[in-house]
Amino acid sequence: MTFSYSARSRAIEPFHVMALLQRANELQAAGHDVIHLEIGEPDFNTAEPIIQAGQAALSAGHTRYTAARGLPALREAIAGFYASHYGLNINPERIMITPGGSGALLLASALLVDPGKHWLLADPGYPCNRHFLRLVEGDAQLVPVGPEVNYQLTADLVERYWDQDSGGALVASPANPTGTVLSREELAALSGALRERGGHLVVDEIYHGLTYGMDAPSVLEVDNQAFVLNSFSKYFGMTGWRLGWLVAPESAVPELEKLAQNIYISAPTLSQHAALACFQPETLAILEQRRAEFAARRDYLLPALRELGFKIEVEPQGAFYLYADISGFGGDAFEFCRHFLETEHVAITPGVDFGRSRANQHVRFAYTQSVPRLQQAVERIARGLLTWKAQHGV
Repeated sequence: MTFSYSARSRAIEPFHVMALLQRANELQAAGHDVIHLEIGEPDFNTAEPIIQAGQAALSAGHTRYTAARGLPALREAIAGFYASHYGLNINPERIMITPGGSGALLLASALLVDPGKHWLLADPGYPCNRHFLRLVEGDAQLVPVGPEVNYQLTADLVERYWDQDSGGALVASPANPTGTVLSREELAALSGALRERGGHLVVDEIYHGLTYGMDAPSVLEVDNQAFVLNSFSKYFGMTGWRLGWLVAPESAVPELEKLAQNIYISAPTLSQHAALACFQPETLAILEQRRAEFAARRDYLLPALRELGFKIEVEPQGAFYLYADISGFGGDAFEFCRHFLETEHVAITPGVDFGRSRANQHVRFAYTQSVPRLQQAVERIARGLLTWKAQHGV
């Protein structure tokens, strides 16, 4: 019997890197030492104070639903974090606790996007963003961006690409896969360009906290009506706990609460109680040590890859990725990644996962391994480049 599935499901593309990850796991199971630079997950375990808080919550019987908005104490703690780190006075009532940053994006998409409408998104960018828009019967208008604009959407690009079906823009700062950050002035310009056109500004701030030599400004410093997506996964290191948040204008909260009640009821209760420990001084000290370690990894891997011939025109200021142009080596990005996985057991991500603009000429490295492991990876990549170049006449 042949079943028919929805057009929206068929339109959502898989992660191409998952095929490489499956193969990497097969190689590992066969006894090979695979260095994973493909998945955007920190290699650190969740910090011990957070784990202890989760265990205490379980022992105390905190296993029931919370309100759809989330624990009041956690929303207040997040508001306190905005006050201490950004100097912002955010009413806790504006904060929705969600199942990961993905839950925040789902709420924002469901609230703001009508069928047939689209948001402007930078290309390259995180692929799930455009897929969420398709899920709610909207679409993404992918805007090609390059190093000349720091791989970010700008006010000028909004003016150039805006049309009658545009409803807003989604930007990420720091961005995946490029690690670039929008300045306060750039955020203000974007906000103004969208306000002039009656569009919404949604900003993915999931990698806030993971910046190097600078702090990323929040869009809420320049636009109190913007929607902000954030997560406990990256800086706070709680990937598997599936917890995030959304900051929205006060007028939007009743509608968002209604959506949350219907879509997922509430975010995971144990995770919410555990996350209360994120803002304790001892936890923040651990997280800042980890940020310094990520900076050291970037500062090793970036010049090492450039020395091998990878073209990385913009130094990433945040996240834990390097987006590298491989056009000088010839060939296709997916086959390039497959070559290094099969011959040198180094797993990296093809650019095709991040959009369409010169995607087959780029790969992404995630520096989520220790410096000694990165050194091993560079040695293997150098060796693998010799065989790749020989095969492609470079």
